[in-house]
Amino acid sequence: MEITDIRIRKTNTEGKMRAVVSLTLDNMIAVHDIKIIESKKGLFIAMPCRKTPSGVFKDIVHPINSETREMMQSLILKKYNEMADNPEENAEGDLDDSEG
Repeated sequence: MEITDIRIRKTNTEGKMRAVVSLTLDNMIAVHDIKIIESKKGLFIAMPCRKTPSGVFKDIVHPINSETREMMQSLILKKYNEMADNPEENAEGDLDDSEG
């Protein structure tokens, strides 16, 4: 699996959510509504989820193993941090082949 595109939309809210992310996998599948959250330990990603009738939140889509989650999080947060370093840079765009 290759992440072929990352699109980040920063949020301007008071809460802990910093941005919403869309990924494209292998130029074939899009995953929307991944959130970048700030905690006391730093930034992390939260996968798209829905609230069940019982009030529990369940992921709609998620990586099957920790290595894939870490790879996704690393690429997303790298792009997010690059945006912070270059505010004039467009928040959306393709990855270089070397990054994904």
